[in-house]
Amino acid sequence: MNEDRLNLPFVGIPTFLRSPIRTDLKNLDADIAFLGIPSDEGSPWYPGARMAPRVVREMSVRFAEYGAVQQAAGIYDIDTDKHYLQYERRNERIVDCGDVDILYTNPAGTFANISDATSDILQAGAIPVVFGGDHAVSYGVVRAYEEPVSVVHFDAHLDYRPFVHGVEYANGSPMLKIGKLPHVRQMVQVGTRSIRTSKAALQESLDRGNDVVTVNGFRDQGVDGILRHLPAGGKVYVSIDIDVLDLPLVPGCASAEPEGFRFEEMRQMLFAIARHADVVGLDVVEINPMLDVRSNNTSLLGAQLAVETIGRVVEQPAYLARKGRTAQ
Repeated sequence: MNEDRLNLPFVGIPTFLRSPIRTDLKNLDADIAFLGIPSDEGSPWYPGARMAPRVVREMSVRFAEYGAVQQAAGIYDIDTDKHYLQYERRNERIVDCGDVDILYTNPAGTFANISDATSDILQAGAIPVVFGGDHAVSYGVVRAYEEPVSVVHFDAHLDYRPFVHGVEYANGSPMLKIGKLPHVRQMVQVGTRSIRTSKAALQESLDRGNDVVTVNGFRDQGVDGILRHLPAGGKVYVSIDIDVLDLPLVPGCASAEPEGFRFEEMRQMLFAIARHADVVGLDVVEINPMLDVRSNNTSLLGAQLAVETIGRVVEQPAYLARKGRTAQ
């Protein structure tokens, strides 16, 4: 008698959510494409974020459930009494595209590879779900978009550091670079709170027309303080620096800061954006497994944020219309 494999989390080769591997990006057939960018060459403090895509994959299998039947059930949310990602899991519409090839000591070459891989995913009509690496990599991803997008940037920092000594592919400067891209429209920067923030960087962000919502500002205004800056149904790219969460939640983050968001606050902000806008891309960066606790809590948390957010993104009317589907 043949039975489906149980496939416990510690068995087998880990891919994101135990999804099939699809590394031929020129012939990609998928709706959601996981892409790793294991680069931390732009980190001026502790290195190690390059190891995140590998560890995030390992942690994500805990959300894949055991055996084919349970995996096909999707992701169940007890609060909403609803399964998410059922269609995508049953029909293998989520795939793991492997990692971008990193050209060490050649950041321009690495970033060309990042943009090329992202472009291939977009040309296939899939949503890239990207894990860095440090935050510098987000520029290479957003640069690949051809249509106008707004950007929601979750971070304890503004990432508007000037290019000192010609250092521009650094994790303190991606939003400065992204803000100069001609197809990037509104930028909303959420969670800023670090006392290392400079007034000059804040002014440059504001002069560009960005909206800056601090942690305290969010708690005063609620999620409407974010959504009112984004066109309803408009295309949005979401970039999540894991340090936007409170320091004790993210021990595996070199840039963690106190007094950040609670996990539930973060979830609900992401869910609200997914309902309000058409999310066309997502990255999670600055997870550093070399610093994390033994149970890899920070990687697990990052994987969960991505999985739960995508579960809401694929129910957005604009997304379903592109796929010729209706809400279930």
